Amino acid sequence: MPIWRHLFSVVTPTYNRAHTLERVYASLREQSYQDFEWVVVDDGSTDDTQERVAAWQSEASFPIHYVWQPNQHKKTAFNTGVRQARGEWLVALDSDDSLDTNALYNMARAWEDIPPAARSRYVAITGLCARPDGRVVGDMYPKDVLDVTALDMTFRYHVRGEKFGCLRTDVLRQFPFPESVEGFVPESLVWRAIARAGYLTRFVNQVFRVYYVSSDSLSGQGRGAESARHAVGLWLLAHDTVDGCLDWFRYQPASFFMAAARYTRFDMHLRASGQPRPLGRSLTHPGARVLVCLMWPVGMGLYLRDRVRAWRASLA
Repeated sequence: MPIWRHLFSVVTPTYNRAHTLERVYASLREQSYQDFEWVVVDDGSTDDTQERVAAWQSEASFPIHYVWQPNQHKKTAFNTGVRQARGEWLVALDSDDSLDTNALYNMARAWEDIPPAARSRYVAITGLCARPDGRVVGDMYPKDVLDVTALDMTFRYHVRGEKFGCLRTDVLRQFPFPESVEGFVPESLVWRAIARAGYLTRFVNQVFRVYYVSSDSLSGQGRGAESARHAVGLWLLAHDTVDGCLDWFRYQPASFFMAAARYTRFDMHLRASGQPRPLGRSLTHPGARVLVCLMWPVGMGLYLRDRVRAWRASLA
């Protein structure tokens, strides 16, 4: 077992975000619980990120570790942060967001509420996100404390919207983001793999993170040219849904039919760009093959719509 130096490691991958990174730092200074370190993974920034972090290192009451790497991708920077972390629990905080003042304290308290004999079964404490005006992002959980897997929360309880919490560092090291896949990879692929391994999450109706919408977010990823640009990651998500999550089909069949259509939609984008399917993946579940065949016309229609939108955008 690793020897942990802190209860929490706050890991922040960043790229040219010196102008927003101070928001993260300010929220960490204000934390009511101080048993944590901050690991800043600089993914090849060309702004003054390094200089700002160095100034904070000289004044902060908590340890700050700065790690620089050549520009690769956020998922690679996150994997680097997980390897560098010396906290038992890892909090992945984006470089333009902030923590609620009592976030780490409430996470620690939620962990302490789990009986020690049961803790090995848990991987995460997950709460809510709020906007700067205090409004909760997305849905709240059906109970104030609920112990289920991430897949149960997605498909059985149908809870939507940004959520946030901490995860066990030792488990995260067993489930890294696939760096061999270029570009965007949905975070949910990792959380789903952990859930299928049998790990539970304690979900609590407490706000942990203040969420800011950035101009370079992926909120528009489903439209036109964006669909083609992020086709690999979006195809992986559709593949995982129809091929790896069918045990939850009875709770939300419409989502699985749409995922089957998206499988074809993004597969066509990959074909059009000459990209192979990631890691040579194909459908293995017989039910997945049936779903994809049934929804093939819809998927093809969505792909053609994307092409038309991209063409119109190029003319604007």
